[in-house]
Amino acid sequence: MTRVGIVAKPDAPRAKGVIAQLLSWLSAQGLGAVLEKETADLASADVPAAADKAELPSQVDLLIVLGGDGTLLSMARAVGDLGVPLLGVNLGGLGFLTATTLDEMLPALEAYLAGRMTIEERMLLAAKVIRNGQPLCEYAALNDVVITKSAMSRIINLSVSVDGRYATAYRADGLIISTPTGSTAYSLSADGPILFPTMDAVVLTPICSHTLTDRPIVLPGGARIEVTLLADQEVMATVDGQVGVGLRERDTVEVRKAASRIRLVRFPQKDFFSVLRTKLKWGER
Repeated sequence: MTRVGIVAKPDAPRAKGVIAQLLSWLSAQGLGAVLEKETADLASADVPAAADKAELPSQVDLLIVLGGDGTLLSMARAVGDLGVPLLGVNLGGLGFLTATTLDEMLPALEAYLAGRMTIEERMLLAAKVIRNGQPLCEYAALNDVVITKSAMSRIINLSVSVDGRYATAYRADGLIISTPTGSTAYSLSADGPILFPTMDAVVLTPICSHTLTDRPIVLPGGARIEVTLLADQEVMATVDGQVGVGLRERDTVEVRKAASRIRLVRFPQKDFFSVLRTKLKWGER
């Protein structure tokens, strides 16, 4: 490892101090640093190098993400198929993906250099919007793809096919198509199941379904899911809650497992169940 990328949530209160601490530590280890351009604006010291978010992953061997899960989700999409490991450092909030605390940051980096950290691979979803038989746009998602009505829209009508076969129709406020990683995000709040994050699986979780017997369903990771909007309504398809597109009647959102996977760095002793106990207070009375 020779160069480390640093990305920080711009409005995180402690970001400036943490960036200065990181730059000093990396320099002492003889490692180069490349900062995302907005992050570079937060640095009080001279910045060794800076790059746009989209270009940063190709220039480094490890990405340190300072902030919350939203910041890491954004960088995960930027990493794509490059395979650059991400170390998420939580600067506040719940943080399932940014599970490393600020106090653990430098020990984690020391352990990573010594080869004592675990690298977990997580599946991504590839989501494509098809309009009039032609691809309109395509995104990668680490957490979920959500099809949901606007604030003033009525219940929406969706048709769902799996591997080319009709599966069901939903009359609901929307539908969440989640990875195992995203099963502890929006899907969980809509009563979806918690999946072990390294599984290859996809969860379909309806949002406030009009039919009470509509329950979340877990599908194989390799399933091809097609969701078609059946009526002319104000509906959005969003990816990881950060990017999205407005849908029209008969538009289809095609979701399948992406070819690439995201690599997350964590302490060996900080497994998924320890994160659940910490974040969700499992086992506490």
